[in-house]
Amino acid sequence: MTKKERTFKAIGVLKQMYPEAICSLNASNPFELLVAVRLSAQCTDARVNLVTPALFEKYKTLDDYCNARLEDVENIIKSCGFYKSKASSIIGMAQAVRDNFGGIVPDNIEDLITLPGVGRKTANLIVGDVYGKESIVVDTHMIRISNRMGLVNVKDPHKIEIALKRIVPADEGADFCHRIVLFGRDVCSARKPKCDDCPMNDYCKKVGVKK
Repeated sequence: MTKKERTFKAIGVLKQMYPEAICSLNASNPFELLVAVRLSAQCTDARVNLVTPALFEKYKTLDDYCNARLEDVENIIKSCGFYKSKASSIIGMAQAVRDNFGGIVPDNIEDLITLPGVGRKTANLIVGDVYGKESIVVDTHMIRISNRMGLVNVKDPHKIEIALKRIVPADEGADFCHRIVLFGRDVCSARKPKCDDCPMNDYCKKVGVKK
């Protein structure tokens, strides 16, 4: 079985397991999603969703973020960890979006990664979820699972992104990534994967399948 064939099989299984492929971060507009993703770095989505309501209530517009006091943002997001750098990034992102992109969150990876605190993982999520373009979000779940399944044989996130874009249909990328996260949490965890009961066993290299 080729990598592309294995990928198509995996996509089918994941669709059955998780019909609703949605981002687990709560946000009502592109900039709020950008903020939520920044906060999620080394923090659970559940924790971020507990913090963002107060943040989004206080700062309703892009200008509100641009003019925010650093200490005020820090106090609101403190429980997300690394709050000093995250608060600085959030204000910096707002100012860059306002000053460099006319107040509109960019729709491409090249421009997005010029924003403070935004890497390719965040940029891909915005491009896919907000603008419906081809995207592959490479987080720890994707790194682990794509290697276990034999879709890639590398740990570098950028190389994984490029490799998966060759075998995952462009219109499936964003949903595939969301489903991989859910699958990683429920079944294919880092320390105790539930291999005995995994519906992906027929396509997984980890369990010795050579098809």
